[in-house]
Amino acid sequence: MGDTLHLMKVYTKTTAKAWFQYRVDALLKSLAVFLRESTSIIVIYFTLLKFDTLSGWNIYEMLFLCSLIFMTYGIMIIFFTGLRDFGKTVRDGSFDRFLLRPRGLLFQILFANADWFASLGQGGLGVALFIVSAGKVGVSWNARNICYYAITVAGGVLIQGAVFLILAALNIYLLQTDSFKELLYWNTRRFAAYPISIFSKFIQTIMIYVMPFAFVNYFPAQYLLRKSDMKQYPEIYMYLTPIVGVVLYLLAYAFWRYSIRFYKSSGN
Repeated sequence: MGDTLHLMKVYTKTTAKAWFQYRVDALLKSLAVFLRESTSIIVIYFTLLKFDTLSGWNIYEMLFLCSLIFMTYGIMIIFFTGLRDFGKTVRDGSFDRFLLRPRGLLFQILFANADWFASLGQGGLGVALFIVSAGKVGVSWNARNICYYAITVAGGVLIQGAVFLILAALNIYLLQTDSFKELLYWNTRRFAAYPISIFSKFIQTIMIYVMPFAFVNYFPAQYLLRKSDMKQYPEIYMYLTPIVGVVLYLLAYAFWRYSIRFYKSSGN
């Protein structure tokens, strides 16, 4: 265990040095990510200037909802960058190097790289939105709510990490899954910036049972905010985020272990 923790530390330190070799450039790139993702917040702001509320959610409650998406992604991408970019690793044949090393494949992929620009940009945006909104949404930040928030953030990280693990495993069969990733993850994530109650039943079903972004931010936010549109969903959903995260990740890991047996080098 001590050797594994030491290797994790070495991996993290090495990747951080690589990403921040040119500090000004790294700062500007992180800022660019921050500003790019902020455009969706600007759209929400101008929408609510016209309609005041959206399905009963005011501007600060919407910002609180969005903060969970960006914050969980900012944490998640530190560990799962290798899975996000796994298709390239398979196509250029560099995955073969991992097979030759005396360490677990998934361990190497998780810790061999980290997109610090995305982490700081999106994670920083999530923190900024939380700071702006947390004191204005009527939440009492007692020990119970703080613990709930921390646990659900961890669950949201696992849910998104599991999705990337599934998509990475699909690269074993399909080699190229970028379009599928765009459709399944990125396009679906755009819906998560809004209360799912405003969408059709079809979209709600996808957000809850297929690509469960609702458990990343909507149901955790409902536990803390108790908005009226929660009445159309089972109350237990507000408590399931960590369970969904663990179960989905275990299923994704089982799929990964099964799929890796069919890997065939693509050459270079």
